[in-house]
Amino acid sequence: MTYPTIFPSLRYDDPKAAIDFLVLAFGAEPHAVYRTDDGTIRHAEVRLGNGIVMLGSPQPGTPAARGGGVGIYVVVEDADAHYGRARDAGAEITRDLEDTDYGSRGYSARDREGNEWHFGTYQPFAFDREAETVAAR
Repeated sequence: MTYPTIFPSLRYDDPKAAIDFLVLAFGAEPHAVYRTDDGTIRHAEVRLGNGIVMLGSPQPGTPAARGGGVGIYVVVEDADAHYGRARDAGAEITRDLEDTDYGSRGYSARDREGNEWHFGTYQPFAFDREAETVAAR
């Protein structure tokens, strides 16, 4: 088994609410939660497919959490069903479900703290790099 080697990490002002939202709207599964002595979530992980997104509270010396410049792409099998779930859970849809010219079907949504999440059927590891190189010439 080959494990992923890159893990996005986000800071949230309210990581508990963020985890609840990611589970409800995007189908994430809680993986780990580590708390400080006062109960603050210092570090947590949620699974999406075979990947993990790490998250936690802002730490002393780090910038405030408020998202907005972060974007995460997640490969999904059924973009239509995933879109329906996110919409029904109240996710702010920022790009409606669509087919792209590179063969993906997907959409984008913003979480409650402003981070942009992109979901689609495009799988970068399966993309034919040789065809891409030839097309670029």
